[in-house]
Amino acid sequence: MTFKTLLTASAFSVAAFFGLSPAAQAFDDAERKEIGEIVRQYLLENPEVMIEVQQALEKKQTELRMAQAKQAVAENHDEIFQSSHDLALGNPNGKITVVEFFDYNCGYCKRALSDMDAIIQANPEVRFVLKEFPILGPDSLAAHKVSDAFKRIAPEKYGDFHRQLLGSEGHADEARAVEIAVALGVSEEALREQMAKGQDQESVQEAYKLATRLGISGTPSYVIGDEAIFGAVGADTLSEKVRNVSQCGKTAC
Repeated sequence: MTFKTLLTASAFSVAAFFGLSPAAQAFDDAERKEIGEIVRQYLLENPEVMIEVQQALEKKQTELRMAQAKQAVAENHDEIFQSSHDLALGNPNGKITVVEFFDYNCGYCKRALSDMDAIIQANPEVRFVLKEFPILGPDSLAAHKVSDAFKRIAPEKYGDFHRQLLGSEGHADEARAVEIAVALGVSEEALREQMAKGQDQESVQEAYKLATRLGISGTPSYVIGDEAIFGAVGADTLSEKVRNVSQCGKTAC
């Protein structure tokens, strides 16, 4: 039996199993069993085929995920890039916006902090939007509540607060966040009063909603131009996408 014939037989067998093809249903039980044995034996002798199938499936899933994210970016553009809940570092009036979803207890986010600074320093036209996405437990949410209160009281110092909390060693929690906020000149009493207003819930809910629509399930994740980027891909990759947006308006020219 040739490879082409084998693949054809395999396709008929799978289709018959799921009831997808009238032609496949023409095989009787004995024929289907024989085809199944042939396919099984071929795969045992050529297991690398399964690796190729897995790779093809992963590629297709990635392409689908990227397409869905692109549509979500278009449909939620203002909430992603211009939300009133977020602050931007770098050039607040920059022509190119990079959005980062992060968690203060995310180890990859901590390592990616230098990526943000490298992009800001190298690109004076970049506004870097920080979208707090606390998904790593109660301490992350508690740290976010302090952060949200801090940026409402002292938005001009939010960059310093962000770098110190995300860049610090150890676990980020309410106590550590309050400690950093007080060291930057905001009283604990003022923080507590602001936290009691519960305004942070709006920003968290918006971040969760956007993440769901974009297919973001981990941190860090980014949005640049019309593309969602998943994972800590590094400063070089992000910078290339920024350059492309500057040149042609898309992350891939």
